[in-house]
Amino acid sequence: MTGSTPAGTRTSSAPRSSRTPRGRRLAWNAGVLGCALLLHGGSATPSFAGASAGTSAARGFASARAGDLIEVTLDQVRPTQPSLGYDQIFYKLGRYSSTKDEDRGKFNKRFDDWCETNGQGEAASVDAGATLADPSSFTCSIPAGQETEDSLAQMKTVVVGPGGTLYLTDGHHSLTSFWEAADGGPKTPVRLRVTANLSRLSTEAFWQEMRDNDWVWLKDENGRAVTVDRLPSRLGLSRFHDDRYRSLVYFTRGIGYDRADGSAEFLEFLWGTWLRDRVDLSRYDLTLLASYLDAVRDASEAMTDVPGDTVVTDGRTADELGRLAEWNDGEKDTKGEFGDLSVPLDDDKPGKLAFALDYRSRVAASPDCTRTVTGRRTGALLVASGTTCLDNARLTGAVLVTSGANLVVRGSTVTGAVRTVGAGTVEICGSTLTGALSVSGTRDRVTLSGPGCTANTFDGPVSVTGTKKV
Repeated sequence: MTGSTPAGTRTSSAPRSSRTPRGRRLAWNAGVLGCALLLHGGSATPSFAGASAGTSAARGFASARAGDLIEVTLDQVRPTQPSLGYDQIFYKLGRYSSTKDEDRGKFNKRFDDWCETNGQGEAASVDAGATLADPSSFTCSIPAGQETEDSLAQMKTVVVGPGGTLYLTDGHHSLTSFWEAADGGPKTPVRLRVTANLSRLSTEAFWQEMRDNDWVWLKDENGRAVTVDRLPSRLGLSRFHDDRYRSLVYFTRGIGYDRADGSAEFLEFLWGTWLRDRVDLSRYDLTLLASYLDAVRDASEAMTDVPGDTVVTDGRTADELGRLAEWNDGEKDTKGEFGDLSVPLDDDKPGKLAFALDYRSRVAASPDCTRTVTGRRTGALLVASGTTCLDNARLTGAVLVTSGANLVVRGSTVTGAVRTVGAGTVEICGSTLTGALSVSGTRDRVTLSGPGCTANTFDGPVSVTGTKKV
């Protein structure tokens, strides 16, 4: 991460526009550059507020100040939204796992993304066999200690909560992509910028402050209100629900809207709320590039057609949410962002949608839930028919799945044995099982890992036998 840029490697690009959401300006306008960097002999050195030797991580983070840069691993932060746009993640993972960038003589985008997230510009050099989990295997264009105001503005942010717990307020998609990447995972290190320290507040007062500053998004993937206890406890794709409108808005960036200084927190969710009543996604086949492009075009045209002073949602106007004055920023549909988005996968430089759809095609579709278990539950669970889904559940008790029934476990903890005999589908992703797992004679498939399935933690023995597809 440190050192000068080697000869012949990429140098820093022009500074990108910064994003300074409403609540975050509290810290930034107070002089975040001065807070985030400690000056020693005229050089700038990042101020890390992570745990020091002999202290817990929480105690270390509890001392962080607004503007500090802290070193964390991905499993140390908690989400502040219940859903993600899966297709945005799938674009990232599709591109990360492709060699298209390298084939064009570029570095794989995951290294650029990590450097930007870390406040260090873009990748400057990448060793053979480099991984996200080992930042010493690549360097960034801006060495640590030489960050600029623009590069710091690109960093993802956290609020320190009660007990020193870190709550991610920006960067759920980026950090989840690092978590799910083949060379990433929960122990991938990254630096985050502290927006505020609310560790002295009670839990109730903390969440009220989070709401007041728009630092938490409490709507599900269908736009319905949820409570804070429905937020995932950790990052990882399988712990979030899929908000298709959040994905749609991501792909309209630079076509119907763009980010600007002072943009709202959860900007894409706000646009998505507005689009739900105007673009019916059931009319499109979102597995096909042409149809998905039609949806993007219809959504982005709705954005640019609405008068700029129209209140879109949450009391904010279209212009405040970054509405573009002209569709595709005035370019023809074969040019600009829409033209780039339309490029198919077989091109040397595919568009984002092509990567996303290719990756999604590798993800097994879950059966529809006929019964859903969430929150805490104590007692044995019998699944004799239909599809039972454990969704961010905390189950204490054994689970038995009998012939023909389906079990889907996502983002949950099961303390007890799980046994399935002749089930239709067994899907366990992003979950922790502390008892034995026995799966036998499954008729359709067993999914315990792979694309779209966050890695599990199995603390007991695992046995999978007599299954057609694993």
